[in-house]
Amino acid sequence: MLRVLGSPKRLCDGLTRRDMLNVGASALGGLGLSTLLEQQAAASGATAESFGKAKNCIILFLYGSPSQLETFDMKPEAPVEVRGSMQPIPSSLPGLPVCEHLPEMAKIMDRTTVIRSVTHPHPIHGVAYAMTGTAVIDVGMELNPYDERHHPYFASCVEYLERQQRGGRPGDFIQNVALPFPFSSKRSDQPFRAGPYAAYLGAGYNPVWTEFQGEGTVSVRKERANGEFWFEGPEPYLGCDRGSHFRLAAAESLPGMSLDRLDRRRSLLTQFEQQRQQLERGTAGRSLSQFQEMAYSILADPQVGQALDVRHESEATRDRYGMTLFGQSCLAARRLIEAGTRVVSVFWDEYGLAGDAWDTHFDHFARMTDQLCPGLDWGVSGLISDLDERGLLDETLVVLISEHGRTPKINKAAGGGRDHWSRAYSVMLAGGGVARGRVIGATDEIAGDVVDRPVSPKSILATMYHLLGINHHVALPDRSGRPLPLLPEEAEVLYDALA
Repeated sequence: MLRVLGSPKRLCDGLTRRDMLNVGASALGGLGLSTLLEQQAAASGATAESFGKAKNCIILFLYGSPSQLETFDMKPEAPVEVRGSMQPIPSSLPGLPVCEHLPEMAKIMDRTTVIRSVTHPHPIHGVAYAMTGTAVIDVGMELNPYDERHHPYFASCVEYLERQQRGGRPGDFIQNVALPFPFSSKRSDQPFRAGPYAAYLGAGYNPVWTEFQGEGTVSVRKERANGEFWFEGPEPYLGCDRGSHFRLAAAESLPGMSLDRLDRRRSLLTQFEQQRQQLERGTAGRSLSQFQEMAYSILADPQVGQALDVRHESEATRDRYGMTLFGQSCLAARRLIEAGTRVVSVFWDEYGLAGDAWDTHFDHFARMTDQLCPGLDWGVSGLISDLDERGLLDETLVVLISEHGRTPKINKAAGGGRDHWSRAYSVMLAGGGVARGRVIGATDEIAGDVVDRPVSPKSILATMYHLLGINHHVALPDRSGRPLPLLPEEAEVLYDALA
């Protein structure tokens, strides 16, 4: 039996983390992951009512990171150079005012839990840190999706673990989808970002990407503060036409076609071809042809295209989510989980220019007012209220998250800005076993440091796994078959956030 060495960490059930990894090592040697997960669920006392309460999960990731001071942790008594120009308004959750530019979200906050005390030591754009088990992140990793230090994305882990429970077979419907287009593919002046990929599990567990089909209806000029890079044209995050919908990225492409770099990244089938060596190293016993077969079956399923085509919804429903790229992505996410998808990831991504989206180093207040808050307000409120009215919210976990927060003090850039800040920021959870109407944690008088209930992003992930019925102490096989923990030791389920 393979023994995993290391200092013991005793869990709430009396087992140690080392014991759990030893069980994981045995599973890799032949015990079988489905048996392992059953044993771990029983051993961990995971019979709690909240375990496995969520049938599916929608992740809303605001790339670039919104300011906690202009969303859920406003400080109206702080000095003007901290509080800025935006005012708080009451929400339906007593004790939780929100920004005046989020009036629709204010109406649904009583259906959420807001964690105001998320904190970590890495103030860079680390989607890979926020959404994977990696214990550290640096800029080199952030800009290189193929860095071998990366750990697999949350949704990829869910798909892998659940597929193993089915004896390695894919589900009856597409299980891991990401919208609205391949991550970081719509900006022109920097390398692709890391984060939402399967890493050592192999590219067969990458999210299946969609591609936005539509036109922006609002033109805008964007430029970096130094004027070196700029973009001018229609911006679908500000508004999109009613013909807008989604399809699987480059679904008509076949393996082996000669495409440029961007098209290769957008093609589901050529992703598998590109990553042949990674698949062979990271997915023991699975041949590329099996993943190609799975890809063809996904692409051929008319239910997938039907679910992605938001044009089947009424105009009133589409307007409820907002006729923006983010709002229509949220609507497509709801349709996908109704059709049978387990995890849908919606990224509010950079468009046309790096340093875009929620990365407000300059023109912070103008961008929040005109470009960011309106689309967020309609998209999130539309999704939460629509799920609730359809009876789906209690079984659908919704996570509004980002990689960090923003500096308490406004900088001196053009139009004022807030820079990266990971010492304190907010995450919103709703549905799928999450308590309704709860605020967890607190920050100091300038929202700069946590003063009550510090929460690691890894504990957010542990809670998400728990609600989906996955014990976060499970081990995964790396490229050499070595068991690696799903999450670092600091991760804990946030039982105080659960119903």
